Amino acid sequence: MVSLKIWIDISNAPHVRFFKDVIKYLESEGEDLIITARDFGDIHKLMNMYDIDFISVGKHGVSLYDKLKESTSRVYELVDVINDEKVDVALSKHSIELPRIAFGLGIPSLYVLDNEHALAANKLTLPLCNRIITPNKIDIWKLMQFGADPNSIIPYNGTSELMHFKSFEYNDNIFDDLDLKLKYPKTILMRPEPSLASYLDADCHKSVLSPIVDVLKEYANILILPRFKAQAEIFEGIDNVTILEPPVDTSSLMKKADLVIGAGGTMNREAAILQTPVISCYPGKTLAVDQYYIDQGLMFRSNDIDEVIQKALAFIVNPHEKIDFKTDDLFQIIIDNIYDLGNEGK
Repeated sequence: MVSLKIWIDISNAPHVRFFKDVIKYLESEGEDLIITARDFGDIHKLMNMYDIDFISVGKHGVSLYDKLKESTSRVYELVDVINDEKVDVALSKHSIELPRIAFGLGIPSLYVLDNEHALAANKLTLPLCNRIITPNKIDIWKLMQFGADPNSIIPYNGTSELMHFKSFEYNDNIFDDLDLKLKYPKTILMRPEPSLASYLDADCHKSVLSPIVDVLKEYANILILPRFKAQAEIFEGIDNVTILEPPVDTSSLMKKADLVIGAGGTMNREAAILQTPVISCYPGKTLAVDQYYIDQGLMFRSNDIDEVIQKALAFIVNPHEKIDFKTDDLFQIIIDNIYDLGNEGK
């Protein structure tokens, strides 16, 4: 059987964990992979940590002008990388550039989506995708408003973070391995907001977590996993606060911690899957994928600082009991659609 040539584009750090098992599986099946990744956050470090070969193309822009300029430049560079490769199928998760290039070059594309509020990204990509894999919690009508063909949408029960744990091996010694100096018996892992993202209006030199840290550092060890240097500087020099330097084994950290408080999304949902108590104080609109875990009783959400603090103190004393919930096999859904799309033109 002739192998497929598959292009995977990675544009954000969580997408490395999302695709790593897909990449390893496809490689083991003898498929020919082209993996591109932009220079943003910890993407390159994570790619190296998971031993994934990749081509670095483009970078991230902060202002709207920079975002447009960098994305346009990245399309220009990627076209030259992909044009002569005779790609059978292209795969991405919220990449702005891959659907546009795949459409322009006549390559079938498979797109993974989990943010219905990413207005600009969705308008630029969804109308161009052959198939869109998305949680069934997201309203299909919202995706159609962005121009998605309803016949292209493949819903599933669960969220994309399920992919992060397909080959997860828990390291119970993670605190010792990181040589953490922990004063209290309880530990809280915190993740600041994605303040550089286009879908969130936030100041990258401030964090909604600051007043929460100021109180909870008197009751538990605080571990902060920042997204970038300026964000780390917000929490520097605070007693009983440890700033983690990525890449680290965040999955083991979340499982080991007594509580996760996140102003973002991915790590909150990962904690929910691991059944570590988690509080979301994400400053944007509640995402459907967050509501999925809230409805399951696996996540608490509030933007009220006092309420977050009180709930945090309650959680570190009385964590919730294990909750059983059923999900679809997202890994198999992705693999099946890669082969289905890739073999259509064979």
